[in-house]
Amino acid sequence: MASYQEISPVTGIIDECQVVIDFGEHEGKSVLEVADEIPDFYDFLIESREKGSCTIRRSKDKCFRLYVTSTLQ
Repeated sequence: MASYQEISPVTGIIDECQVVIDFGEHEGKSVLEVADEIPDFYDFLIESREKGSCTIRRSKDKCFRLYVTSTLQ
């Protein structure tokens, strides 16, 4: 029997509780916290990932940090 791992629409295979937002007014919150507490912002993160604007980087302290790059159109 294969094990099932849920894939996040924002973080992919990385658990949402392990990825910390590193920008804006929600800086320091995990993606999971935002999903529970601020669904509109979570929707924004999903849209940003679909557009290719989200980046997750592992910092020197081994934490995963989420960034959203803004591009002018």
